[in-house]
This record gives sequence, C-alpha cells and structure tokens, in this order.
Amino acid sequence: MSLPYLTQAQAPLTSEIEAVNEFGELQKVSIPAERALTVYVDKRELVTLMTLGANPELLVLGYLRNQRLVRDVADIESITVDWDVGAAAVKTVRGIEDIEEKTARRIVTTGCGQGSVFGGLMDEVDQIALPAGSRITQGQLYALVNTIRLKETTYKSAGSVHACALFSTASGESDMLLFVEDVGRHNAIDTIAGWMWMNMAPTLPTSCGSLPPEGAAAPADRQSRICGPDWQGTSAATLIEPALAASDALASPDSSASGLVFYTTGRLTSEMVIKSAQMGVPVVVSRSGITQMGHQVAQSVGLCAIGRATNKRFLCYTHAGRLRLEPGLVTVAAPSSEKEAG
Repeated sequence: MSLPYLTQAQAPLTSEIEAVNEFGELQKVSIPAERALTVYVDKRELVTLMTLGANPELLVLGYLRNQRLVRDVADIESITVDWDVGAAAVKTVRGIEDIEEKTARRIVTTGCGQGSVFGGLMDEVDQIALPAGSRITQGQLYALVNTIRLKETTYKSAGSVHACALFSTASGESDMLLFVEDVGRHNAIDTIAGWMWMNMAPTLPTSCGSLPPEGAAAPADRQSRICGPDWQGTSAATLIEPALAASDALASPDSSASGLVFYTTGRLTSEMVIKSAQMGVPVVVSRSGITQMGHQVAQSVGLCAIGRATNKRFLCYTHAGRLRLEPGLVTVAAPSSEKEAG
C-alpha cells in the first residue's frame, strides 16, 4: 500500500510580545501562535482551520479521516502545506465520491479552533464497536496523568492551548506514543488520528514512532516521508504492536487496539467521544469534564470516559468495568471538619 507524500511545513509555535503587568511594568511574554490554514481537496475549498501549525499535514489527514470524507489512507496521493499563502492542498487518487453531499450539512460545535463539523460525523455512531477486553488500571491512570504533568509544553511557557496524547498500556506501563498541542482540542485529536493512520494501520509500517523535528526540511526518501529526515530507526513496534489501530473507518469488537488510551485537556463533548471511538480507542481520559451528549455517546459505544483526572483524583463517568481499581493507591483525605479543627 502506498502512503501519501506529506510536506513538513511546520511553523513557530509561539511569538513574543510586550504586556503590562499588575505593577505597571512592561515585560516580554510568549503567546501561542495562531494561524489560518485553508484546506483544498483537489482544488476545491473545503474548510479553514485555526491552528498552531506544528504538524499541519497530519492535522489535515486526521481531519479528513475523522470527518469520514476519506476511508483509506491510500486514497490520498499527497498533502502539501504552504504557510506563505496559508493553504493545504490535498490531492486524492480518484477524488472524493459525493463530496458535495457529504459536506452539505454542517453542525456548529463547542470546539475551539474548528467551529463546525460535517453532519456525517454524528451519523453511524451505532456502528462503532470497541475492543471488549480493553482495561486500564488505576496505577496506569495515575502514571499517565503524571507523565502529562511533567511534560514540557507550550501551555507551560505560553498558555492558551489544548493538549492531547496517545498512550499504550500494552507493556503494563503507561507509555506515551504521541503528544500534540494546538489552539483547539479537535485539531490536536485530528493530528493524532493522522499520525495513527500513517503509522499504526495493520498493513502499514509500525516502526515510525516520532514526529519530524520542528523546521525539518522536506524528506527525500519514502520512509522519511512518514518519520522525518532525522529518523534513526528507533522502533515503536514494541509499544504499538499489541495495540494496532484498525485502518478501516470503524473499529471491530476484536480489534487489537485494546492497549490504547487517549488523553485530552479539553472537555469530553459528543464529537470528541465519537472521534476517539472511531479511532478505535476504548479508554479516554480528560483533565476536564463531560457533557450530557458526550456521556450518552460513550455509554452507547462502550467507551470508558474518565474525567476530572488531576493528581490522584478522577471520576469514571461510563463503563467503569474497563477500569480496574487499586484501593491501596488511594490516600483517604481527612473530613473537612477535621482539617478545619487542625
């Protein structure tokens, strides 16, 4: 199977400005970059995404995948991003069938950095089936949250961005496969979806475990088209092999994606839950909470949704059977009256 050619048109993630603090002092601060990326599919304008611009090709690929506009990665010939004009040109092999019909209905979302999704995303939810045997332990959950806490991020230096990450628990540990930040959580999850499509489909190579470095030149060979010119052959197969994501549009009940866990700093809305589920990920963890429709969708597709996950606190909203509790890891807090008395 041939993979699409992706340019590596990364852009600076932050910029420096001057601001006045509470003392009336002028100081220099970093703020996240935000730029418009207009996506064209076979010269037809599709959508404009607001993004940091760290991995725009994977963002576009994941967007097309999560919007169900493209069913097979081999249907895309290339994605070329040019920041001079703020455009991403997608060239398909045979065009997208019924693209006008598929993009005719839009739904305004609660997401930042995107704003709307095509109506088809909300359809076919009842066809999604996640791996029945997937589990996460309380210890793995705590380790995952701690990994995010220790991660050096754009949020720590500049704020105002969302982060998403993909973990594998196949080794028994919480191994982070990919970490993405963007101005909107939807952009971040779409970028991860694009990476998964390029790296984790059963018929595609699984030895490419990292994104290209910022500012990397366009690669010359096919393998570096996926991994970047600095790829040294470090295999991610030991982490990924037991947790391969399905390359079809929907995951099957016996999918080997049972070791995957998705993390987001944003709230779990219906579209975030749907995107996670159709990526074949059965466990989703959020630093924030969940909406009513997000809860309903998670219940219907068998997805374990865990929210308010900070330090050693969390709430498991749906399918708690996928979470193996370990009571010995919990420190019981003193009642509020006792703390006040002390």
